[in-house]
Amino acid sequence: MSTFASSLVNADPGRPGIALVSISRLQSLCETIAPRYSARARFFPVREGYDAAVTALQAYVDAGSVDVVLAAGSNGAYLRDNLSVPVVMVKVNGFDVLSAITRATTTWPGAPIGLVLHDTISHELADLSGWLNVGLKQRAYRSVDEVRTAVNNLAAEGCRVIIGPGMACDLAQQVGLDSVFLYSLGAVEEAFERSVELARVSRQKESKRVRLNTIVAHLRDGVAAFDDAGQLEAVNPAMLDLLGLEREQDVAAQLARTVGPWLRDALQRGGAVDERIEQIGERSLIVNCVPIVEQGARSGSVVTAQDALVAQRIDRSLRTSQRPKHLVARHRLDDLIGESPALERVRRLARAGAAHDATVLLTGESGTGKELVAQGIHNASRRRGNPFVAFNCAALPEGLIESELFGHEEGAFTGARRGGKPGLFEIAHTGTIFLDEIGEMPPALQSRLLRVLQEREVMKLGSGRATPIDVRVIAATHRDLHGLVEQGGFRADLYFRLNLLQIELPPLRERRADVAPLARHLLSRSALQYGLSKAAIGRLLKFLAPLFERYSWPGNVRELENLLARAAIYLGDAASDPGPNLEPDLLALFPEFSRTKPARVNRLPSDSPADDIAGAARTAPSRDDAMKALAQSGGNRAAASRALGIGRTTLWRLLKDDAAR
Repeated sequence: MSTFASSLVNADPGRPGIALVSISRLQSLCETIAPRYSARARFFPVREGYDAAVTALQAYVDAGSVDVVLAAGSNGAYLRDNLSVPVVMVKVNGFDVLSAITRATTTWPGAPIGLVLHDTISHELADLSGWLNVGLKQRAYRSVDEVRTAVNNLAAEGCRVIIGPGMACDLAQQVGLDSVFLYSLGAVEEAFERSVELARVSRQKESKRVRLNTIVAHLRDGVAAFDDAGQLEAVNPAMLDLLGLEREQDVAAQLARTVGPWLRDALQRGGAVDERIEQIGERSLIVNCVPIVEQGARSGSVVTAQDALVAQRIDRSLRTSQRPKHLVARHRLDDLIGESPALERVRRLARAGAAHDATVLLTGESGTGKELVAQGIHNASRRRGNPFVAFNCAALPEGLIESELFGHEEGAFTGARRGGKPGLFEIAHTGTIFLDEIGEMPPALQSRLLRVLQEREVMKLGSGRATPIDVRVIAATHRDLHGLVEQGGFRADLYFRLNLLQIELPPLRERRADVAPLARHLLSRSALQYGLSKAAIGRLLKFLAPLFERYSWPGNVRELENLLARAAIYLGDAASDPGPNLEPDLLALFPEFSRTKPARVNRLPSDSPADDIAGAARTAPSRDDAMKALAQSGGNRAAASRALGIGRTTLWRLLKDDAAR
């Protein structure tokens, strides 16, 4: 390599590269001009032509060294047809031709002149030759052989001076003719300017293309780009893997067979194809086809494909990461305190329900622990660790209930949250939703809930597309749903859908053996919070034990917990030694026990106030009381039981036993 070539090639490799292709006299002009642009580009001199030049240049192109080729004449035209990089041609303008003619006529006055031009002759010059008083003949060429033929023909026609490219000048000298080199310094410099700018832009585009291809190659989603004619422009390895295509074979042909129908569908629709599900072998793909629009005109399409299993995994991760931290179940079935047969039956049914995804209906009076059982079922199921969402159907107006449960899109109604809002069913995806007070749900929403349970999909307010959900439903009520169905207040089909596995929680008065251990557990749990000593707990339980046995517990476990919290607050805030006579203060602390109905049987006066209260709590309703309460409640046994302060089982037994007598 010459010193000139070495100095140009060894310049900063970060600059664009330009190959200077010249066979003869163009070389000297390039060597003159190139140093002026050395700060803006690297130059690679190539002394070959045609096929040999293509071979030499392809090595530069493959190495990423050359961005643009500068050449002239037929050599340049040949390179343009056989190289993938831009080729800038040294253009000959009218001034260059007139300047060359002037030099020829000045140097050889009166000599006939032959002009050799690439591709086509100049008809304007033919018209001007008479005015210029010049004997001018023209020939055009498109190849090396045509240059030689043109020179020979002009010589045979008497031309003594040949104006043309370097090869024509060399051939003219070989046959004894004089010559003038056609290309001017200004024409070559103008070609350099265009080459440097084009190389700079090409380098930028190539850098962006390489960067984009690198990014796309590392995407897990498949990506393929096509031009407006449907020809493949780029594809990443993920697309080939998702479609199961062989990389060693004709990738473009394979893609055309698979992706072609998607592109045609997008063209027919005149827009994009969004989230189309395609089955490729045993794999389900989510396909999108988006048009590429440049300057208002469609110039191609981009097709993306995603494995549906990956999308589902991402969806689960998103739902988990966006899940509010408070949507967790704190209680387990072991938190049900007591050993009574009724409570043991609840545990057995709850564990059976937890082993499956069946819908569970929890019934029982308020305060019996329905939400605790619901949380215990969730934590004993395979859904533990996923969200537990609780919602009280009686807590909000009908319009807000619909928005809370099913969510809404932006602008669905006045005051809708910007960006929309997911409903509780969506938030509970893969977990459990607990619908408390289901008997209070408005009739209009019962049909929507039924559809969610049947179809396992939910549609937001203002949306036209349903979202699939995987949710386990646990419902709870203190009302007699069967009675509501008979009265027309609750949909029969929804009731049967919910009543797959019914668990009735017994009231506290029907499992009195559990009251004492439950009270001890609750007080022990509150000891640290209220500063209760073990001695204070023992004295309190000893005092309350006879009252617990006879009280009807209309508020069930919730009432027991509140009563014990009241006592704990008093004993914790009292002096360290409240004294031996604690009974009067405790009696005043629990007015609930004194409000119990008086006994209907004669009894002897008691020896203490506590015995009087306990005796009052001992009163039981008669069959007449039961019949009266049943009539006042319109035959609703649950309502009659609550009015009498007894359980439905006790009411049923009382009526049955009296009827038998």
